[in-house]
Amino acid sequence: MNALYTILLLLTSNVFMTLAWYGHLKLQQTGVSSHWPLIGVILFSWSIAFVEYCFLVPANRIGFSENGGPFNLMQLKVIQEVISLIVFTVVANLMFQGQSLQWNHLAAFACLVLSVYFVFMK
Repeated sequence: MNALYTILLLLTSNVFMTLAWYGHLKLQQTGVSSHWPLIGVILFSWSIAFVEYCFLVPANRIGFSENGGPFNLMQLKVIQEVISLIVFTVVANLMFQGQSLQWNHLAAFACLVLSVYFVFMK
């Protein structure tokens, strides 16, 4: 059950992370934040990133093997990176519809899936 909680928390965290890192670009594109000073954009992004950390930290604590979770540190990191790219791809395609997936993106994702396989090998 800890594995499921960890993955769900990481998914949620990465949605907020993607919005914090790239949402301001969409706001700028739509004209909402085009006149904000850089410090305003940073503070806006940090406020979203705070919520991200509220999910990320518990995910790592619950999932870490030394806290009774199912994953070692390397496994947690690789899982997080794969989730991050999947969430980024979905959110980017929804928010920035001109960004299409190319064959090399799919090849890179396949390599990441292989990295998950290799990190869990005994």
